[in-house]
Parts: sequence; C-alpha cells; structure tokens
Amino acid sequence: MSKENSNKVIHVKNVDVFYGNNHAIKDVTMDIEEKSVTAFIGPSGCGKSTLLRCLNRMNDEIVGCKTNGTIIWRDIDILSEEVDPVPLRRKAGMVFQKPNPFPKSIYDNIAYGSRIHGIRDKDKLDKIVEKSLMDAALFGEVGDRLEASAMSLSGGQQQRLCIARTLAIKPEIILMDEPCSALDPIATAKIEDLINTLKKKYTVVIVTHNMQQAARISDYTGFFYLGELIEFGKTKQIFENPKEELTENYMTGRFG
Repeated sequence: MSKENSNKVIHVKNVDVFYGNNHAIKDVTMDIEEKSVTAFIGPSGCGKSTLLRCLNRMNDEIVGCKTNGTIIWRDIDILSEEVDPVPLRRKAGMVFQKPNPFPKSIYDNIAYGSRIHGIRDKDKLDKIVEKSLMDAALFGEVGDRLEASAMSLSGGQQQRLCIARTLAIKPEIILMDEPCSALDPIATAKIEDLINTLKKKYTVVIVTHNMQQAARISDYTGFFYLGELIEFGKTKQIFENPKEELTENYMTGRFG
C-alpha cells in the first residue's frame, strides 16, 4: 500500500505529554508519511488521542497539560512557543469522534471557515461549498438542499459534512479521532471509502479502537500501550508479523 519513494512529512521526536502529574505520552518518536493513512491503535487511555492532538496543538487548550519534545513539520518545530497554533490548525484540520455540525444550513457549515478568512464573494463560496461536498462524497446526497439544516442529516452524513467543512479550509493534514465510533456499519464503510480517496491529496492520521478498520484503511500503524509507542511500521507487518510480544498479545486479543 505504501509508496516506494517515501516522503516523511512529520517527524515526532522524544515527545512527552503530562496532564498534571499524569505522564500520558512517554518519549514517543515516529515519522509520518505524506499522502498516506497512519492509524494509532491500542487500548483505551493508552495515549492515542493525546498524541493526535499534539499534531495541531489542541492539547494547548487543556489546563495543566504540558508537552515536551519536538514535532517537525515543513522544517518547523510546531511545538515551539513561537508557533501560532491558529494557522497550524487551518493546515491540520480535525474531525472528532461525534459529528459536530453547526446548527446552521449545510451551505453555511461549509462556508463558515472561508467567511472567517475573509471570503465574501458568493460565486467563490459556491465553488468552495460544492467542491468540498464533492470531495467528501456528500454532494450527490445533499446538493439539491444546501439551505436545509445540517441537523436534519443522518449521523453518517453529518460526519461527512464535518469532513467537508475541514476540507473547505484547504488543510494539508487531516486528523481523525475515532470518526466512525458513533456510526453504523454502512455509514462507517462510506467514511472508510472516503479516507482511501482523501489520502491521494492529504496526509491522514486516524485514531481508531477498531483494529479491523486500521487493517482495512491504513498504510502505517502505531500500537500504543500505557503511553508508550510499542511498535510502529507498515500496517501489513504490524498485523501479520509484529516484532513485539505486547503487540502480538493485543492483536490476538490476549489483553486490551
């Protein structure tokens, strides 16, 4: 699944995260490939989502959270105090566990970010909305009712709407924190198909508690346990020939 000519775009080095006295992430080092899907797996509370939130500095919003180490992206250490997290989050968009559409129309949900960034021209906004919905595989279902409330959509449609809203601000990285955990199998399959399409243009990092999902959609997988990155590599190798006993025990259901 992975490309022969690798292009490591994010370099995570010696990252530690503390919530007060709780050492949530312990000396994690990994490289993330551009235009691929990287999955973080492991039992609940193992640090998957904490590391994901390091990639767009969302942990900054948590009182008492402290992060050490470096994350180099585009030759910049994004953990540096000199880096403004607001433009970073435009480039590293996030899709959350539960769909969180705004209580506005479908159109206004997608146009929201562009308007904040100063785009007012209706023709431009129309094009952004249509392209974002097309890229999120949703336009065919909602294109004739863009003024309807986003809250009228099904859960799976709402999640694709949130992905479209993320795409509208032209990110380079898409971070997904268990995006299918609240969805039924049919809606989940649509999101998985969408992720496979998105990786042609974007770098995707996904946290999932569903090992089968990680095996289906990811190129690379990191297995976390008690805040440590136990093993990281190509998904096929992690699932079929893990190097670490802990990884194998988790894969075979002996714990977790």
